Parts: sequence; structure tokens; C-alpha cells
Amino acid sequence: MRYYLLQFRLYDSLSEARNRYGQVILHRLFSASLKMAKSKFDYVKDFEHEDNCLPNCWIVVRVDGRNFSKFAESHQFIKPNDLAALELMNRAAISVMEDFREIVIAFGQSDEYSFVFRKDTHQFKRRASKLLSNVNSLFSSSYVYHWPRFFKNRELHYPPSFDARVVLYPTDKNLRDYLAWRQADVHINNLYNTCFWSLVLKKHLTPQQAEERLSGTLASHKNELLFQEFGINYNNEPAIYRKGTTLVRKLVPSGIGRLKPIVVPLVDDIIGDRFWKENPEVIGLKSLGTYQLPLNNIPLPMAIPNSIHQPMPIKSLHPGNTIQTSSIGNCSPMK
Repeated sequence: MRYYLLQFRLYDSLSEARNRYGQVILHRLFSASLKMAKSKFDYVKDFEHEDNCLPNCWIVVRVDGRNFSKFAESHQFIKPNDLAALELMNRAAISVMEDFREIVIAFGQSDEYSFVFRKDTHQFKRRASKLLSNVNSLFSSSYVYHWPRFFKNRELHYPPSFDARVVLYPTDKNLRDYLAWRQADVHINNLYNTCFWSLVLKKHLTPQQAEERLSGTLASHKNELLFQEFGINYNNEPAIYRKGTTLVRKLVPSGIGRLKPIVVPLVDDIIGDRFWKENPEVIGLKSLGTYQLPLNNIPLPMAIPNSIHQPMPIKSLHPGNTIQTSSIGNCSPMK
């Protein structure tokens, strides 16, 4: 019995020694690898600089199409508004918001989208280069990925590209004014483009002649031109062309008695106060509000943005303010 006990203790001692020896070897190897990793070239890291965004500021990443006039012309986008092209922009933006949960609101028009990160976000340690590159790359890849879904019989001739920038807004008013500026831009561009392409496509003017005809005209003149010469009441144009699209997060019934957070596209006036009173969670950073999807006349897969299989209808959040199913923004070559 004593023999076996001594043998067991000897085995245990050898095992312990072997483990300690192995740890020493691993430590030496690891230390050596660290020493090897540090070389005379390490100084190049000193050229990198921190680009952390200021704290307590809203971070806006705006993605904008690069040379998109040429891209729209090459891919034969309908002028002045192409439904499929604009809904594709919207779908790419939804993909970004699904991935980056700290984006509280996004606004899109034409070939651009603005994504607003919470002012208290710590995403990527608030590094501007990281936020910009990740949002831009995901948006661009999503645009290409979803292209066949919206252009089933149209080949992508060459990859689109988007530039991006990061802008900080220190106050809630600054952020609202920024978004109001982008929505006002929708109206200005769309009114001009509607007139321009009506003159070119219906009156058969050359682009230069149409541009000269509109030079120096006010909004009232353009409205009168559309009504008198083309029978178009601009105020009756789909609101989505005139107001752009706003993406927010809402809680919607999942069908099993629970609420599910999804990204909801809205077409609404974000310049006035009503939108912000009805959606206090955006700037107030409060709990998500609930939203009843209009399921009476829309198939479920089309009503829920996370399950898009076809171009998505857009409905206004404001009760009684339902708009036509239409496209998002304005992808005209003219801006």
C-alpha cells in the first residue's frame, strides 16, 4: 500500500513539474513573440491620430452618391423619380439601421442618406473614421446586394460608390435644423427637376434650353409653369417626392402577442413641431413608441421592413394622413 502511495505522489509531482515547466516554456515563447512583434518600424504608429468625436454631441453620418448623375443615366433611371431606385436606397438605409442600433433616426432623399447616432453613443469609441467607414461600407454593399430585388431584369453595369462625412451637432435644435435643411432641399430639388424633365420629355426642349427657361424663376413661377403647361398641380404630387423619407424605430405587434422593434419608414413633415411631439423618443432618447402597421390592405411581408421581398409601400404615421404608395426621394441626374 505504501509503495502505491509513494508511486502516486511521485506521479503527481512529475505531473506538477511538467505543468510548471510547460507554463514556463509558454511564457518564454509568448514573451519572445511580443519582443519580436516590437521592431524598429513600430514608430510608424505614432503617425496615427485619435479622431474621437466630442462628447454629448449628435453624430451625423451623411452618405451621398458619387457621380450619381452618370450612374442614373447609365442604368436608365426613370426621370424625374424612379420608384425602384429610390426604394433601393431606402432598403440599404434600413440595413444600416438594423445593424447599428445606436442610430435613432435617418433621413433620405435623392441619392443621399443621413444617419443620426445617439449623442451619448460609445460606438467605436466615437471615432469618426470608424463610424464613417463602417456606415458607408455597409450602405454601399447593401445597395449592391439588394439591387437584383428591385431591378430583376436590369443588370448592374458597374459598382456604385458613395462618399460620406461626419458632422457633429451639439444641441437638439442644431440637429432639428440640420434635418429641416435636408427636407427643405427635397422640395427645392424635386420642384426644379419636375419642371426640368417636363420641359425636356414633354416639350422636347434640350437640357440647355430647359435650364435657360428655368433660370432665375421662383417657386411660384415653377408651380405656375407646371399647372399651365402640363396640367400638374405640384401639391398633388406624391408627398414622398416632396418630403423625402424618415426612418425611425418603433415597436409593432409581432403577431404572437408581443411587441417587436423594427425600422419604420415614414413620410412626414419633420420641419414643424408635430413630428417631434409624436416621436419624443428620437431626441429624448426615451423608450420606443408603438406603431400600428396598416395591415388591412398591405400583405404582411411588405408591411414589415425587416421582411421586404418587394418594393415597400410607405405610409404616414399621422392618423388620417395616408399617402400614395410611391418612391423615395429623387434620383434625377439634375440636382
